[in-house]
Amino acid sequence: MRTLARAAAALVLAGLTMAVAAQTTDLPHQPVRMVVTFPPGGSADAVVRMIVPRLTEKLGQQVIVDNRPGAGGNVGLSLVAKAPADGYTLGVGAAGALSANSSLYAQMPFDPLKDFQAVSGLAAIPFVLVGSPTLPAHTLKDLLALAKAQPDKFSIAHGGNGTAMHLSAALLAQMADVKLVQVPYKGSGPAALAVLAGNVQLAVVDLPAALQQIRAGKLVAYAVTSPRRLPQLPDVPTASEAGLAGYESIGWFGVVAPAGTPPAVVQRLNAEITGALNDEAIRTHMRDLGVEPMPTTPEAFEAYIRSETTKWAKVIHQANIKLD
Repeated sequence: MRTLARAAAALVLAGLTMAVAAQTTDLPHQPVRMVVTFPPGGSADAVVRMIVPRLTEKLGQQVIVDNRPGAGGNVGLSLVAKAPADGYTLGVGAAGALSANSSLYAQMPFDPLKDFQAVSGLAAIPFVLVGSPTLPAHTLKDLLALAKAQPDKFSIAHGGNGTAMHLSAALLAQMADVKLVQVPYKGSGPAALAVLAGNVQLAVVDLPAALQQIRAGKLVAYAVTSPRRLPQLPDVPTASEAGLAGYESIGWFGVVAPAGTPPAVVQRLNAEITGALNDEAIRTHMRDLGVEPMPTTPEAFEAYIRSETTKWAKVIHQANIKLD
């Protein structure tokens, strides 16, 4: 009888262990919170809300969007870094908070490379270098030659200090060895309008802010910052094609979880997120917004974050950019 009792107890214990393991790896058993480090209405928020219905359906639990903007994404991601590593709290962070901010801020509330587990990329945002039609330069080579001959004469607008557009402009100046006056604005729209108004000669902006004016001939598109040409502007070369070999700079954002999240949970989340990003209707809708779907494996996204951190640290140090 004692032997049978011990065997029964062992079976019960094994069953409980398997149940706990199943709860740990088989998401979900409660709603999943996605902390979006941007305010409602922007590209990142729009993409997240685009995939949330599918994630809710596939996971069988409500996926809740929690917008927590501030400090270049540091506010929202600090909440994620402190959350339980169970897969029920995820963060949607961008190039700033996940790579550049560690070089821009003297103090960070988290370590982007240690406090998070990469889940998947979400989207890439290509930028375009635009200028006034009054400039006596029709190509990027002509423009850079003009800027080199007249240091600090030309102003270049961007979407704000420390943003991916600012860093793109800084990288352009460094690689071309030209001196441009950097002028921050509150977003791509105001930066593009500054060129139209004649307040600055150049700007690095996202595609939606400039596409209509480029097509109308009110802005000149010198180059796109992405590694490939954009379908919306097939005749506009990449900066690398146009004479600045090796230049590449895009905005991007993706999903992370707290460090220590079980691998099986990460893989399940990755499968559902990449499945949504590979849905043709969602891909088309994203491209209509001017963003490119960016599904990745967790390993590839982690490697990308590390490479971007190294890349932008060099640019930020050379340009002496600080946010505090």
